[in-house]
Amino acid sequence: MNTTFKGSLLVLALAVSSAIQAAEERQSNASEQIGLAVTIYNGDLALVKDARKVKVTNGDNLLAWRDVSARMQPETALLRSLDGRKLTLYEQNFDFDLLTPQKLLEESVGAQVRVIRNQPITGVEISEYATVLAANEGAVLKFSDRVETSLPNPGRLAFPGVPTHLRDRPTLSLLFRTEAPTPFFAGAKTTVDQDMELTYLTQGLAWKADYVAELSNKEDSIDLNGWVTLTNTSGTAYPNARLQLIAGEVNRAQPERRPMPMMAKAMAMADAAPAMQEEGLFEYHLYTLDRLTTLQDRQTKQVALLSAQKVAVDKEFRLTGGDWYYTSQQGDLGKKLKPGVFMEFTNKSEKGEGAGLGVPLPKGIVRVYKKDSAGRAQFIGEDRIEHTAKGETVKLKLGEAFDITADKKQVDFQRIAAAGFNARGGVIETTYQLEIRNAKSEKVVVTVLESIPGEWQMLQESHPHKKDSARTAVWNVPVPAEGKTTLAWRVRVKY
Repeated sequence: MNTTFKGSLLVLALAVSSAIQAAEERQSNASEQIGLAVTIYNGDLALVKDARKVKVTNGDNLLAWRDVSARMQPETALLRSLDGRKLTLYEQNFDFDLLTPQKLLEESVGAQVRVIRNQPITGVEISEYATVLAANEGAVLKFSDRVETSLPNPGRLAFPGVPTHLRDRPTLSLLFRTEAPTPFFAGAKTTVDQDMELTYLTQGLAWKADYVAELSNKEDSIDLNGWVTLTNTSGTAYPNARLQLIAGEVNRAQPERRPMPMMAKAMAMADAAPAMQEEGLFEYHLYTLDRLTTLQDRQTKQVALLSAQKVAVDKEFRLTGGDWYYTSQQGDLGKKLKPGVFMEFTNKSEKGEGAGLGVPLPKGIVRVYKKDSAGRAQFIGEDRIEHTAKGETVKLKLGEAFDITADKKQVDFQRIAAAGFNARGGVIETTYQLEIRNAKSEKVVVTVLESIPGEWQMLQESHPHKKDSARTAVWNVPVPAEGKTTLAWRVRVKY
């Protein structure tokens, strides 16, 4: 490092030190806020914009900006003037070592404290001084004639003061110079109100989407309500904040992710609330609440995201097979197999139906209810969806069918051609039977998906299949009410 640069650093350090000594600290708290905006991202990250009207003097100012997040990332903090006055920031310190009895005791190691006791019989208060030798797992106190290893009981300790770096709440200390109006008398200080905004990123604020769907009696449509669940564990409150949410995966350099606590809740269908306003932002989607809201510390809050009525849905019973039994000889492949029950709808809005959909859906859990014969809503299943763009299909697995079962077996196996010596592979023909039984009082259609390995050719089948992909054959098998249907197929596999 050259001499000139070293000298510049020394001059700057001396200037800052001198400014700190000269400036008298002033505190600013949430009561001075003139605007507060919070943007919460997926993945335990939020952007806070805290605007305040603070009193400053011309020259150097030392401002304790209180009521900030205890989990803020101080390296992201940015202070700026909102009214055009020049502001030069010298130094900022994030004081998150909060004042507690234990911290105060630890800071007093090596110093004298006053030990106060009450005389047991007379109740007269007596005191003496002691030096704190240690504060690990209790106090070690050195009196003039002895050493004690615990606090007096009953009694208390009195300290001469509180170290300046211990705060009762998280605080960002800011040392800056501002240009206030020139005072009439030379050398006098002028105090004025200045509008400032502190912007920073923080952890401890999270959101997730939850959806409540009520299935119609005919099971052909749903009423869908979307909710946003907000969780604040940042260590401070955000009163009357403009709330915005970002849906999408924002890249972060080496993020520090902390698990959020699991929270259980009950959600009920209610009248539709105004939906949050949605817009595209870069490669993400931004949702804005149309009113101010307050996020208290250690609070979970729910706000309405969207509401849609009579969204058309399709119900599907699906049996999915594997590929492991196509290249070996087997017997029974399963008794009383249960098809999965799926519900599918498209994220679009059409006149009269699906009104309220057709907007990007943030990832979350969809919980589905249906009313029983007495009109009481009963929970019938839930599934998780990923971020879903406008026009895409949402498919939910709600559970497994009770009244539909199937037995599956391999009824023939022939190796038509074997591979060479010590080589894997060959040509195999196999035949399968799948008997599907329906105990319901109405007919159903069961979708059967088989994953077939290698190069394959369907030789025979009782129902026509559709080749859904290079490895998948799909049958739609009708099963009569209180009846059964047998699906049979023979396939040649080269692998």
